[in-house]
Amino acid sequence: MIKFGVGQPVTRLEDARLLKGKGRYQDDTNLPGQLHAVFLRSPHAHARIRAIDTAAASDAPGVHAVYTGTDYAADGLAMPKAAMPRKKADGTPMFAPQRPALVVDRARYVGDPVAMVIAETLAQAKDAAELVEIDYEPLPSVTSTADAAVPDAPRVWDENPDNISHTYERGDKAQTEAAFARARHVVRRRYVISRVHAQYMEPRGAIGTYDAGEDRYTLYADVNYPHRVRNMLANMVFKVPESKVRVVCHDVGGGFGAKGWQYVEHRLTLWAAKKLGRPVKWGCERSEVILADEHGRDNIGEIALAFDANAKILGLRLHMIANVGAYIASDRQLLTPFGMIGTVVGVYDIPAAYVSIDAVLSNTSPTAPYRGAGRPEAIYLIERAIEASARELNLDPIELRRRNIISPAAMPYQTALGPDYDCGEFAKNMETALAAADHAGFAVRREASKKRGMLRGIGLANAVEAAAGPVPEYAEIRFNPGGTAMLLMGTKAHGQGHETAFKQILCGRLGLDPDDVQYIDGDTDRVAFGMGSNGSRSMVVGGSALTLAAGKIIDKGKRLAGHLLEAADADIEFVDGKFTVVGTDRSIPLTQVARASFQPARLPQGMEPGLYEHATYAPERATFPNGCHVCEVEVDPETGEVNLIGYSVVDDVGTVINPLTLKGQVHGGLAQGIGQILMEQVAYDRQSGQLLSASFMDYAMPRADVMCDIDIHENPVPTKTNPLGAKGAGEAGCVGSLPAAMLAIMNALEPLGVKELDMPATSERVWQAIHSTRAPA
Repeated sequence: MIKFGVGQPVTRLEDARLLKGKGRYQDDTNLPGQLHAVFLRSPHAHARIRAIDTAAASDAPGVHAVYTGTDYAADGLAMPKAAMPRKKADGTPMFAPQRPALVVDRARYVGDPVAMVIAETLAQAKDAAELVEIDYEPLPSVTSTADAAVPDAPRVWDENPDNISHTYERGDKAQTEAAFARARHVVRRRYVISRVHAQYMEPRGAIGTYDAGEDRYTLYADVNYPHRVRNMLANMVFKVPESKVRVVCHDVGGGFGAKGWQYVEHRLTLWAAKKLGRPVKWGCERSEVILADEHGRDNIGEIALAFDANAKILGLRLHMIANVGAYIASDRQLLTPFGMIGTVVGVYDIPAAYVSIDAVLSNTSPTAPYRGAGRPEAIYLIERAIEASARELNLDPIELRRRNIISPAAMPYQTALGPDYDCGEFAKNMETALAAADHAGFAVRREASKKRGMLRGIGLANAVEAAAGPVPEYAEIRFNPGGTAMLLMGTKAHGQGHETAFKQILCGRLGLDPDDVQYIDGDTDRVAFGMGSNGSRSMVVGGSALTLAAGKIIDKGKRLAGHLLEAADADIEFVDGKFTVVGTDRSIPLTQVARASFQPARLPQGMEPGLYEHATYAPERATFPNGCHVCEVEVDPETGEVNLIGYSVVDDVGTVINPLTLKGQVHGGLAQGIGQILMEQVAYDRQSGQLLSASFMDYAMPRADVMCDIDIHENPVPTKTNPLGAKGAGEAGCVGSLPAAMLAIMNALEPLGVKELDMPATSERVWQAIHSTRAPA
């Protein structure tokens, strides 16, 4: 058996199955007798629904039902609600409008679901949907984040006079004001962070079924966390015990945080299945995705840095407007950027900081976590502010960072906004990245580009993020009587390579052959508990739970091995999959011990037969992955086109489970971050509220020819806060790439006098920025 443990660059075990077309994705699942559902969605950003006529649609061939919000409300089903304690600035309770499964009297964004048509075939359901007549009265709308927050903006909800749901505060306001009062220099900037969509390869879907004999619902869906979906449906919608709801999730074609627990299609397919006595299947089509899904980002940050006479940062102040969309359907709408904004202080020694965020409602799809979930926004703001400050202070941006970066000697370091960095070598990350990118030779390369009529720029960003917070995770190891094993995890893979990485942890610890281990996740009936995959937590928390469960297997195995080898438990050691009597050559493999555990006659007195252990690990605190990104670009001043020339990354993700899959994670995160900077944007018409980027004709995505070679280096500083020493890696690439790419573009445009540019830096916008600085002929 080849070496197969933590730290080995093992190719993904999943890929052989997936590349042969043997994957089982959401749309691959079909149930006998299933019906098909389609949804009618509002074409208006804001409209009163005066009447819905479903008669013609109900009489159409193959149609079994046409449901509206009135039908759903009549059955008395509940709606999830946000539970996090938040308040308005004046201390009054947060305004958190719940999201109806189907709207009844008013639609509040383009895509708001109004009716559900269910038929024998998908084609029949689509045809019947065309026959539903809805009488809308269009109302004034507001989609722009900045516009929604002004006093005279159209109201999304009549009950809320200012569109502000709540205000979130963090840090010491008085201490920060005092720091600014004694500052020698204050630098202020305003940055816009655009709205984007996860654009996973597989659009969402759901199949709901109901077993009348067991009085039990089963949902087949592509979700990040099956157990949370089950709990929400049972406790908040159907008001039944969790045992009455099962959620099954097979292969998932990408999630990036956006396949959450509160989508209305989940409860609607289950509800309809019970009413009709047949399974109901819905699949989101690509043209429907941006209408149907939650979006990411969309906020504006006004950031200020206070400096002393030596360019040391004294304080940071940030006010943000965060667009949460039309509804606050659950706590998901309260997570980003609010929960992760604490790392806006970055890797810098900033003694005082204060943040306030106004959550503004608008006539747009609700926003929720998307890869990074507030951490890219935080690092984008601090790194752009640092760069702008260096220009105003007439300092080299690298030198300004060196003066303010937190040293390893300061660890553990308690930041002014709460995050407590336990370890990291931030300065070494930066110096290693500078060397890898040949920063010293940039001037020569810039001059060579200039001779070709091109503008060359370089950008550096130091990144840190809070990951794997104190939420528990579950792992279970079950040996079979023949000596093979089952590994059951409460996390849920959606493309990361969990099966490979978790088997590396298990097999490295127990010395098993990975082919002898069956991997299971995504089924609430088979896996006892789980919080799922989000926030770069799977390897950190799930891997730690697995490490603990493996330790329990070893402990029980030692007792049984000692009995079988006629030695004391204390004299047994476990190495490379074998139990050995210390100082002798007498040993027995774990697999043989596992087989013996199912034979009562071979067990010591009082030992329970079988070998299966589980563990639930709850970290006491978050981890802090960190790194440094250096991006180099060329800009064509005649067209505004931006080309990536080079990209270097130095990452500290703690213990590296698999260097190969880690690089894949970094590549993917970089592509999403760079995509947001260069081209991606969910765009609405400012006047009508119409969605302008609903398809790939209008929503630009990075392709292979947009990217350049990526130079990845590791500087692992394992954390002591969990058994693995891991910090998390899933979002690291995205966190640092937004500022690095934008700073490279700004650096290229600086010789022309361009001082400000917001994402996305499309060719048109770059060209306009260039020409805005030129005097008219």
